[in-house]
Amino acid sequence: MMSQSVTQEPHRASRALEEFRTSHGRASVFESVADLDESLREKALSAQCRDMRYYGIIERSLANPFQHRCLVLENAETGEAGVQPFLFVDQDLLAGLPGKLREGVERLRKRWPRLLVLRMLMVGCSAGEGQLDSSEGWFVDSLQQALDRFRMRGDASIIMLKDFPREYRDALRPFEESGYKRVPSMPGAVLRLDFANFEEYMTTRLSKVFRKNLRRKFRALDDAAPLEMEVISDASAIVDEIFPLYYQTFKRSDFKFEELTKAYFRLMGQVMPDRTRYFIWRQGGRIVAFNLCMIHDGTLYDLDVGLDYTVALDLHLYFVTWRDIITWSLENGIKRYHTGPLNYDPKLHLRLALAPQDLYARHASPLFNAIFRIAIEFLQPVRHNKTLEQFANAAEMA
Repeated sequence: MMSQSVTQEPHRASRALEEFRTSHGRASVFESVADLDESLREKALSAQCRDMRYYGIIERSLANPFQHRCLVLENAETGEAGVQPFLFVDQDLLAGLPGKLREGVERLRKRWPRLLVLRMLMVGCSAGEGQLDSSEGWFVDSLQQALDRFRMRGDASIIMLKDFPREYRDALRPFEESGYKRVPSMPGAVLRLDFANFEEYMTTRLSKVFRKNLRRKFRALDDAAPLEMEVISDASAIVDEIFPLYYQTFKRSDFKFEELTKAYFRLMGQVMPDRTRYFIWRQGGRIVAFNLCMIHDGTLYDLDVGLDYTVALDLHLYFVTWRDIITWSLENGIKRYHTGPLNYDPKLHLRLALAPQDLYARHASPLFNAIFRIAIEFLQPVRHNKTLEQFANAAEMA
């Protein structure tokens, strides 16, 4: 079930950028999470792992190239109100394609720099999957009306709902019926932690060949200086040490949307210490790896990773750190592991299941939208990742 986290009191916008009417009541656009009424801010998305505190963090730490906003929707008949974060961004439509497929366009961009770069009003989160504060019909209907109105204020050509889990498909069907094209986004991955320990997991879930390969990787630690792991809620004191590791990992990725900052890693533990966990691995006192995770409702969400690539490959840190996180989760009563998109080959062999996500997009011009609906079928990154087809539940992406 998706969150129905709405308050029963209408909240008038004292510092709204704009107010207007929908067929259900009032819509108000705010520049910042901080401008929301306090009681509404506390209730909005409260059932989600990323509540409004998280959106406040990304507003403060990921200001460029994003312009974050909050939309408050009210139901005049029932008195309900809910919040929908959104943002404006100049989006490269080729960002999700493999490097080789982008090379030709990059040459053309020397002459036309904004070729296939469009201004978008993007609903959801700039650093995470999309969420609705409510999946009720009045909220979804009001949201669609408000987006059509506010798109013009931001001079956006495209409205896109970014990375919404497949569980929202029924709620968001009205968008498809109104000309939005739904295509698969790069999925996350999940693993139910219904085994007693990591050894049982390897024995009962992994293939014999991969299990043997994994044990060989772990034995690489036998001849190396020992790794020590600690788990902390606030990494402010070590952010200067962990951020370069994140940046090394970020630069190695072919797919980039948001680039995180030191401020982001600092604020996560300061603002959300109840849900934030930093897994830190040291070798000889030096940090060689970290994972930023969040814990909510029995699930550990693995958000961001940083590895020291002077040792990461020799020590197989990707697999070592993953083993340690799963072991810690089992010891601390976690029932489900959830990780974000990309790096699908190891996830396939580790027997994770896909967590499908969708994009919903529409061009402002009805004429161009007909062309856009065809183009986005080719531009969707899932189309170009053959590893995804090998997952047992790959059909759920459709």
